Amino acid sequence: MSAIQLAPGETGEPRGGVIAYLQIQGTTKAAAYYEKAFGAKEVARHPVDEQGRTMHLHLYINGGSLMMSDPYPEYGHAFNKPAGVTLTLCVDDVDFWWDRASKAEGMEIVTPLEKMFWGDRFGALRDPFGFEWAIVGK
Repeated sequence: MSAIQLAPGETGEPRGGVIAYLQIQGTTKAAAYYEKAFGAKEVARHPVDEQGRTMHLHLYINGGSLMMSDPYPEYGHAFNKPAGVTLTLCVDDVDFWWDRASKAEGMEIVTPLEKMFWGDRFGALRDPFGFEWAIVGK
């Protein structure tokens, strides 16, 4: 593998207390999708290999890091379907984030955006890669 390529002016510094690291079939497609749906900014990646896979790709979304890679079964990382995880975006402008994400092609509404019993507005979406995203705020 080649060295990680950083976006101009970026250090690729991890952001956040806990960082999700997703395994996605089609990492570069997912990064482009997350740019449209969530305003993601790519800050680092390993170049695509001869099989079209990316070993590491790092995004910033909403001030935090999201990292991902394609499956590499030959290194013990076979593909596993996403299950039991929700990626949560706590945002100031819930309507802006919801409108942008829910209009992205292939996004499925799991829970419509509404005011919840705990006082926040909350909604959940599932992206075409199988990951559930919650958007929450006042």
